This record gives sequence, C-alpha cells and structure tokens, in this order.
Amino acid sequence: MGDSYDHILVAIDGSKESEWALEKSIEIAKRNNSKLLLAHVIDTRSFLLIDSYDPEIADRANKLAIDMLEKYQTQAIDSGISHVQFEIEYGSPKVKIPKELAKKHNIDLIVCGATGMNAVERFLIGSVSEHITRYSPCDVLIVRSQK
Repeated sequence: MGDSYDHILVAIDGSKESEWALEKSIEIAKRNNSKLLLAHVIDTRSFLLIDSYDPEIADRANKLAIDMLEKYQTQAIDSGISHVQFEIEYGSPKVKIPKELAKKHNIDLIVCGATGMNAVERFLIGSVSEHITRYSPCDVLIVRSQK
C-alpha cells in the first residue's frame, strides 16, 4: 500500500451515513484519481424472517438497489470521477464487503457509514462497520454523521 488510494469501495446501504460516506469517498477519489466501486449487499438473512417467502421480494430488493446505485453512480460521475462502477451482492454485508469484494476488486480503501440501517442487528451482534474494520485486507474509513 502506498501513499494514495487507487481503488475505493464505498459500502452503500441506503442510510444517510452511507450517503455521507459516498460524498467523502468522492473527495478522496478526486485527490487520488481513484476508481470507485459502489457496493450494496442485499442481506438474504432478512428474507428468512418472512413467514411466507415471496420470490418477488428478492427481485424488488434488487431493483431498489439498482435504482439507488445508479443515482449514486451519476452523482459521482457528475462530481468529476471518471471511473465509477457498482456491484450488488447477496448474503451478509459483514462477509461480502471485507472478505470477498475487497479482494476481488483489489480495493485499497473501504469507506462506510458508522451505523447504517440495521440498529437491531448492531445491538445483538455488532455493527457491519466493526466487522469491515476487523476483517478488511485494506484501510477502512468509518464516516460518522454530520451533526
């Protein structure tokens, strides 16, 4: 790892803090002429909580994720980042982001929000950002709310 970041992964979950993480990552990418990867992991464990599983739930979740990531991709491009892509995965964000996506895309910085959307899970088994920090093969920037 050098003094700059070439490949930045932004963990996007739809929360306000992930939007701030995107804004911060855009500024870092501008300074480093970096490539951005916007990543959203659809947590399939939440599907298990639904008594009568509707197969369209996954399709709707995917469509919402695509719409959200396309909006953020446009925001990054309009801000001057020339190489922005996004990826949607299914599974646990705690595993997919640090252990799979970071390695697959040769990421040297992961940017994510401090709390994200799932307060119940954070209370019971720890935050996604905590796991990303613990298991990431690269630097991690945790973005806190703008109070």
